[in-house]
Amino acid sequence: MTFQSHKKSKSFFSRRDFMKISGASLVSSAFIKPSFKKKDLSINIFSKHLQAFNYNEMSSFASEVGFEGVDLTVRPGGHVLPERVSKDLPKAVESIRKAGLSIDMITTSVKDANDPEHKRVLEVASELGIRYYRMAYFAYPDLSQDKTLIEVLKNFTGETKALSKLNKKLDIVGCYQNHSGKKLVGSNIWEIWKLISESDPNFSGIQYDIRHATVEGGESWENGIHLINNNIRTIALKDFKWGKIDNHWKIINTPIGEGMVDFEKYFSLLKKYKIFVPASLHFEYSLGGAEHGSKKLGITKNSLFEKMRKDLNAIRKYWDSAA
Repeated sequence: MTFQSHKKSKSFFSRRDFMKISGASLVSSAFIKPSFKKKDLSINIFSKHLQAFNYNEMSSFASEVGFEGVDLTVRPGGHVLPERVSKDLPKAVESIRKAGLSIDMITTSVKDANDPEHKRVLEVASELGIRYYRMAYFAYPDLSQDKTLIEVLKNFTGETKALSKLNKKLDIVGCYQNHSGKKLVGSNIWEIWKLISESDPNFSGIQYDIRHATVEGGESWENGIHLINNNIRTIALKDFKWGKIDNHWKIINTPIGEGMVDFEKYFSLLKKYKIFVPASLHFEYSLGGAEHGSKKLGITKNSLFEKMRKDLNAIRKYWDSAA
């Protein structure tokens, strides 16, 4: 079961709409056409932010913005529901590839090798030629003297190892994403290093999120790259800054380049370590509900187009300028 057609699908915009937004955004953000070289950054749109669109609309929109591919949500509330993966994932993949886009990565709720539904998601994804999937998160329980953090992490390491064996059988790579905050496993890069330490590195790795790494690592986030560079299989891109809200310091998500993430330094390290992997671009700042995966947008599709293209162009500029 394969869907290899790369024929362009019908445009999501009318000619009038497209000329209007193209004229505005080309002037304001100087759209950069990608050059598809082996050592370029392949940038995918995280489909959570296009949850208001069906498969064909999502694919056409992503193509016209300028993305190379789609990081498709295959999870509860996502573009493909796990219980419908056998029917709907082939349809979504066909639409994406017809728009001339790749689908090398998906975001899932998979974390249990013994769960039949989780296994089926991976089986179908593998059959369709999808190479990478993002795992679901493990969460720390309320820790007590009877259950230490090390003991809990050891249990999760065993679960990841079991999943790695299934990945190998199905020829697909599972990726655990680092996060921020105290509840989820992996806010500290050392936790993920331990989490995958007993797994086959060819089939289990990391989706490295520089935004979360900067939140948690401050000035030491580079050490995390030095530690796990051989395990990075995909990356997530987004930006943030700290701000005071109601007299409390909080994280404020921003467009690319308007926050605290040092993309030039980060991309220089990726090039140094020859980490040329699929990237998923996220939009977590206010975007008419798209930032939360809303199925009803509070902004026009033209405005959404311009904001996404601006961030995409910013990432490409940082990548090109990184030594």
